[in-house]
Amino acid sequence: MAEYLTHGALTARHGFFTRRGGVSGGGYASLNCGLRGDDDPANVAENRARATAALGAARLVSLRQVHGPAVVEAEPEWTSLLEADALVTDRPGLALGIITADCAPVLFHDPVAGVAGAAHAGWRGAVAGVLEATVDAMVKLGAEPQRITAVIGPCIAQPSYEVRADLRDAVGDARFFAPGRDAAHFQFDLAGYCAHRLSGIGAALVLGVDTLAEEDRFFSHRRRTLAGGGPLGHQLSAIML
Repeated sequence: MAEYLTHGALTARHGFFTRRGGVSGGGYASLNCGLRGDDDPANVAENRARATAALGAARLVSLRQVHGPAVVEAEPEWTSLLEADALVTDRPGLALGIITADCAPVLFHDPVAGVAGAAHAGWRGAVAGVLEATVDAMVKLGAEPQRITAVIGPCIAQPSYEVRADLRDAVGDARFFAPGRDAAHFQFDLAGYCAHRLSGIGAALVLGVDTLAEEDRFFSHRRRTLAGGGPLGHQLSAIML
């Protein structure tokens, strides 16, 4: 069974899926939902079908994520992946899916307006404004910022996320960096930074799960890099009305 985590503040059906409960093998074991790797497409399709069924959704829609600020309104008739990093909907039964492997999956809901959103927020996308753009897109569908709750799901945690000065300078806010192993390295609080970017909504909450630290539960791009390369799976996070 596809395993997923939830947060009580989100009243819409949702799941931050782990890597458990799928059919992929090797470095993709087991619930790999990424569409751009070298995993067997039939396995990926089965994994995504298991996640969709676990949520009770009529259909799962997702994107070709590019680490940018673009947001689109989800359409059940999509036959190809659009390039964007967030999607929104006011249609019941349609699961909005984001894939990650250290970046932050962020799920949004306005229960009064009946509007949901999902965003992929790596540091580039967060700096570019993808989270605020998701809120703006939800507002166009009738949501109000003060009613929106967002939950930042499993992502790489600050103690695990050592970066160089160029990333620190690109983010431009020293509050989200701690000292690293030497003067040239810093530890970045991605989840905290995402929550800060969402300070204008009703609530922005952090699930507080480190993808790098839990190899048995989560895929991690940084873990794969530290190991010298190899296959990289991606976990799914999804929300539906």
